[in-house]
This record gives sequence, C-alpha cells and structure tokens, in this order.
Amino acid sequence: MFRAEIHSGDEGPTLKMEGRLVGEWAEQARSLVTRESVPQGLLVDLTEVTYVDPVGEQVLHWLQSVGARFIAKALYAAELCVRLRLPLLQTSPGRQKSGLRVDGKHGRKS
Repeated sequence: MFRAEIHSGDEGPTLKMEGRLVGEWAEQARSLVTRESVPQGLLVDLTEVTYVDPVGEQVLHWLQSVGARFIAKALYAAELCVRLRLPLLQTSPGRQKSGLRVDGKHGRKS
C-alpha cells in the first residue's frame, strides 16, 4: 500500500508519503508534485515510508534536485535520507491537512 498527500500550511507545502514508495506509485507521487508546478519550499515527510525501491530512489533524488527538503522521524526513513544524501531536517513543523492525495491501495487521486 502507498499513500501520498500534499498539505498546505504556515511553513509551506509538505508532501507526506506513507507505505512502499515503489514503481508506479513512486511515479504517481512525482505526478502529484508536478500537477501544476513544483511548489517552492517543498518539504517531503518520509517518516511513514516503509520501503523504497530503485524507482522510488530516483523520485527522491529528483525531489532533491528541485529543492525539496526531507523530514524523517522514523529509523528507516532517517537511514534512507543518510544513504541517499538527502537534505534532512531535524524537526517537523506543524502542518494543516488540505490538498491533493494519491492512494495506491485503491489507485485513486483526490
């Protein structure tokens, strides 16, 4: 299962991902971010990501290349950021829930 949502808040947009960032789901996450234009100051919350395959790694590197910064409060996510040399923030700013979502379990976008 995979889910991705973009939330808008006081600190700017946050892409929150949960589950397995693999294959087509990883590409859907990229499409979610680029639906209009890549949001300035994008934060990517990987805290609830449980596995990333090579396609998911490519998407994370792409997010880094467009200026995203990463949040990782769980061990797997933090180790992933270190291994891929992603710019990791130490704390997660508070965010409000509102925005777009991809749900890989059901293949829906909302």
